[in-house]
Amino acid sequence: MAIAEFDVTGVLRQANERYLALLGCSREQALGQHHRNFCPPGVADTPEYRALWTRLARGDSHSGLIERVRRDGSSCWLEASYTPIHDPKGQVLRVLKVASDVSERLRQEHSQQEHLRRLSLVADASDAAVVISDANSRIIYVNAGFSRMFGWTQPEVLGREPIALLAPQLPQTFAEDYRDGLRAGRAVGREEIVSGREGQRYWAKVISNPVAGPDGAWQYTVTLLTDITRAKMHEALQHRVLEAMARERPLVEVMELICREVERIAPDLIASILEVDEQGLLHPLASPGLPMEYSSKLEGLAIGPKVGSCGTAAWRRESVMVGDMDHDPLWADYHALFQPQGLKACWSTPFFNGEGRVIGTFAFYSRRKHSDLNSPFHQQMVDACTHLCSLALERELARKRIRQLAFYDGLTGLPNRSLLHARADQAIASAARHEQQLAVLFLDLDRFKQVNDSLGHPAGDALLREVAKRLQHELRASDIAGRLSGDEFVVVLPECDAEHATNTVERLQALLAEPVNIAGTRLSISASVGIAIFPGDGREVEALLQRADMAMYQAKSAERGSFRFFSAEMNRMAQERLALETALREALARGSLHLHYQPQIELATGRLYGVEALARWTHAELGPIPPTRFIPLAEECGLITELGRWALREACRQLAAWRAQGLNVPAVAVNLSPTAFHNLELPTIIASALERHALQASDLTLEITESVLLDTNPSTMKTIAEVHAQGVRLSMDDFGTGYSSLSYLRRLPVSELKLDRIFVADLEGDETARALSDAILGIGKSLQLTVVAEGVENEQQNRLLHEQGYPVAQGYLFSRPLSPQDLEPWLRQTLGRA
Repeated sequence: MAIAEFDVTGVLRQANERYLALLGCSREQALGQHHRNFCPPGVADTPEYRALWTRLARGDSHSGLIERVRRDGSSCWLEASYTPIHDPKGQVLRVLKVASDVSERLRQEHSQQEHLRRLSLVADASDAAVVISDANSRIIYVNAGFSRMFGWTQPEVLGREPIALLAPQLPQTFAEDYRDGLRAGRAVGREEIVSGREGQRYWAKVISNPVAGPDGAWQYTVTLLTDITRAKMHEALQHRVLEAMARERPLVEVMELICREVERIAPDLIASILEVDEQGLLHPLASPGLPMEYSSKLEGLAIGPKVGSCGTAAWRRESVMVGDMDHDPLWADYHALFQPQGLKACWSTPFFNGEGRVIGTFAFYSRRKHSDLNSPFHQQMVDACTHLCSLALERELARKRIRQLAFYDGLTGLPNRSLLHARADQAIASAARHEQQLAVLFLDLDRFKQVNDSLGHPAGDALLREVAKRLQHELRASDIAGRLSGDEFVVVLPECDAEHATNTVERLQALLAEPVNIAGTRLSISASVGIAIFPGDGREVEALLQRADMAMYQAKSAERGSFRFFSAEMNRMAQERLALETALREALARGSLHLHYQPQIELATGRLYGVEALARWTHAELGPIPPTRFIPLAEECGLITELGRWALREACRQLAAWRAQGLNVPAVAVNLSPTAFHNLELPTIIASALERHALQASDLTLEITESVLLDTNPSTMKTIAEVHAQGVRLSMDDFGTGYSSLSYLRRLPVSELKLDRIFVADLEGDETARALSDAILGIGKSLQLTVVAEGVENEQQNRLLHEQGYPVAQGYLFSRPLSPQDLEPWLRQTLGRA
């Protein structure tokens, strides 16, 4: 300690070495100096200084923090006490001064205060909330960011404890652990829900740093609070919810998880999630905080302008906040629903799919009236939840759509081939285990193509949907119905023998035969059905389907609208058909097919009008195969276009060869299927064939059937127009037997009609046939078309046709179809006679 003794006038009389060292003086320099000489300039002239020595001389003590000037002019700060010394009579003899140097301590405190001052300037410019508290955990400073976030001004919070102020829900043990960490010199960080002056809530990242005093002890705490509500909402909710979705948890379980997380974050709220279907009906998905009977009463409720908060929010496509459900008109019709639950307020928000359709609502309920359910804190929670709800529900709907597309027919809603096979496999396995029979029905609608062609594909689709509906109506719950493709349906009947299968098929056919209105037209349909029985006809799905299909074809061939059971003979026929298809492919590839030609005669002159090329096929082992067999086969297996292209080129070659031999055949006619006109390259193929053999376009006639009139392929009419523009003639074959109309015929650039042989065959004894043939001739004349009569076999038919005025005829009366070699003598004779 520094000790000095002054007399009552203030002159220094004694001083120890410590005192002299503080002043930087020697004893000789210091003793005898007046007290004022050690004070900063001007201090001795102040009233306070004069009063000091007056009080000391009177006997009053004094202590305090004082500044003194050293010998070298520098200052030091002393913590000093002045004590008067009295004689026995109470007179003041001298004044004893005891002092200690506190300059360094004051310098550090000033530095620290300056640091805190600068820190406060920086803190006030930050959006984060900054709180400085002392070692007793009392607030001594808050920045402007704190006031903006929580609503309190600095004077309102000075002296209060931060934890009790901002997070009163935390237990006392937390506060104790928090302070223990700060005393140990550790920064304490955490994430916590905190509340503001008006009850607003935030999820904050809180970091508290201890500030030590000169002695190293904890003196201050600087706490930084950052609002992480939005990020935390997404993190806290998304982590668990997305994990549940990744684990393929059921949709209801995911939605309940969202609700429970919300209620954990905000215990005063009840969360609810509803789905809105495409018809605008509500379906509860999750509301774990509400009784089951509440949710069940919402099932199937239609959204609307006054359907509570959720139904109205979905209707308006925007959030709806109702702070007092008892008196709000939106809830006027639903008091009996919510009042027993004690619900007072509800805030509902719709969520949408990627196309912008409302697919659900997310709602908060409260059991007290509210005006701030849509606070920023709640809004951020809603944003996070609606995003997750939309994601989860869209994902579920997408899974259902994918399942529907993968396993169900998009047109009829019946199981498709994949699901049908899977369910049939299960049914067959069960039948095998229990040693039971099972029936597989293969249904094919009769004349379905005519519906498509005459009424259009939308009408055909509507008919298929009606058939599917009738099948489902008639079948048992255990039966399986599916659509393979086109107008083919399959039904699997478990625990079914031949008698039961017969009864079922008869009921189905009777049901399908009932008239139905499609596209304004009343239709009666029928189905040909094939039946295969497990295990006798096969033990695998594919085998049973194949054999039921074979039985169906046998039924269709015998009588449309009938049914047949599979037999070994049918299997043999199928194998023969497969072998024949293979042989036909080989014949086309190897050039084993050939053309025969039948003359066409001008009735008035007897001259040759042209020849029709007709395909013929003689198999090395099977012998001659009639066109009535291999032409339909070529249609079925996709070879008809290739067959037509071959016939076109071969006919042009033969016509050129005849002319080279001096046989002036006027023209050759080639039959082409409607599918040949799907090929946009057909005009080029024709031009190439004609050019290669130096023929004119008028040398070639293409015969087409009436079905081309109703071909919906976009290439057909374009190709026909281009072929006609080349100068190639078009002939309508088998005219009068189909279902074409004259309006269609007018659109086609045909130059020739061919009267079908069925009319010619009945000319002699059937007046109706004669009237029809006469009518067809009249149509041809009115349209300036040449009409060719086919199938003329005797002189009487020839005479009748001649009398009616038919210009051209062909048939066995004139010549059978002959090979080129056999036809040449006939040609020489006929052309020579002409």
